[in-house]
Amino acid sequence: MNFDTVVAGGTLATASDVFRADIGIKDGRIAAVAEHLEGGERIDASGKFVLPGGIEAHCHIAQESAAGLMTADDYASGSRSAALGGNTTFIPFAAQAKGELPTETLDRYAARAEGVSVIDWSNHLIVSDLTSQALENLPKAFERGIPSFKVFMTYAIRIDDRAFLDVLATAKEGGGLAMVHAENHGLLDWTIDRLARAGHTAPKFHAPSRPAAAEAEAIRRAIALAEFLDAPLFIVHVSTPEGAEAVRDARARGARLFSETCPQYLFLTADDLDRPGMEGAKFICSPPVRDAATAKTLWHHLRLGTFDLISSDHAPYRADATGKFANGADAPFPKIANGMPGIAARLPMMFSEGVMAGRLSLQRFVQITSSEAARIHGLQGRKGTLAIGADADLAIWDPAVEKTLTLSDMGDAMDYTPFEGLRVRGWPVQVMVRGTTVVKDGAVTAPQGHGEFLPRTGPDMTDLPGSGALELAPDRMFGADIAPKLP
Repeated sequence: MNFDTVVAGGTLATASDVFRADIGIKDGRIAAVAEHLEGGERIDASGKFVLPGGIEAHCHIAQESAAGLMTADDYASGSRSAALGGNTTFIPFAAQAKGELPTETLDRYAARAEGVSVIDWSNHLIVSDLTSQALENLPKAFERGIPSFKVFMTYAIRIDDRAFLDVLATAKEGGGLAMVHAENHGLLDWTIDRLARAGHTAPKFHAPSRPAAAEAEAIRRAIALAEFLDAPLFIVHVSTPEGAEAVRDARARGARLFSETCPQYLFLTADDLDRPGMEGAKFICSPPVRDAATAKTLWHHLRLGTFDLISSDHAPYRADATGKFANGADAPFPKIANGMPGIAARLPMMFSEGVMAGRLSLQRFVQITSSEAARIHGLQGRKGTLAIGADADLAIWDPAVEKTLTLSDMGDAMDYTPFEGLRVRGWPVQVMVRGTTVVKDGAVTAPQGHGEFLPRTGPDMTDLPGSGALELAPDRMFGADIAPKLP
């Protein structure tokens, strides 16, 4: 075969294997994986790892917050930053505005991404105004290849349990996936109010204002609602041992449940918020970063398989009046924008402290950063693998490169990185999307708009038998059959 490109001499890794081979690329796809391939352009990967490109499945790009703040990164800067960090696909959120139908939301965000992103993209839909018209419109998102919907159990855009059940049922009936930010709003509101009335409003008090109990209770409640319907559910950014244990136990029962954690919960602690002046505001995110013991436990759950993914939750708000300090340079912590950047740092940090430090195998690294995202989010077979026929989305990692992370490495539109000064071993020196090099030696080489929209299917739940939804079985409902059905 006459290949367009051959990536030669590298050590390849998938979710199951590590082996030496060449990759032959033709028309943007992997056409051959074998020894000693010959072809067109030759890329020497000797001494390097050739991995599936990362899939960033949780990030906020060109998105307004509930308070109306726009993120610093749009699809141009956000996709460039993602690519510099070894990602070839990302799935930002499309946030519904009040009075807007879900399809209108998707139209608005597609206009922000099309012809702009340098890597391939899709969206998750954030559902916050669940009117009867919006609920009826929701299945139309499936027809457009957007089968994942996120809801919040806190913030001004929270929905109640009744509406949550509607989202879970609609997602199940359409073969999609509900995602949830799980924190108990009442508990948070009570704690924040008590701290504020006592005058404790510095950035450091953000961490104790959102206690582990708020996450643990909400995760358990979300799981209970999903199990009642036997519906699939994804718990985003788990930050506590109690939350992880709730996920682990539900999975052991057979629940159709997926979960993730984020690098900030593995690398940062609440002490980072206790910095001079307002510096701690840079580390405000929700759920908050916790303590070293929690980080150690979350690493343990990541290795055990409790978490399917590691995602950045990239929420870029600059440390100025456009972002963190939109409510004033000395705003109390409840008025400081939530979120921190991290889309470029995710993979290098996890490669360094996971693979190079001996915490994770290369196969597990590929699973949590790429292949499982493809399986869960309906891209299996095309993304997240080095199989013949898949898109030639490759990240070539040089384990000999050592870097101290700085803002200049991130390539985003931010004015800080919370991971400044962290030393990492290993770096993605070349990144390819559908056979085209988009990053080489720290520079983005692809033109704006190289990325394509990816229509997706629902999650692969082959290994998740489900709970059976026994309480809704017709023989326990006097013959009534009201349970949502999988398609």
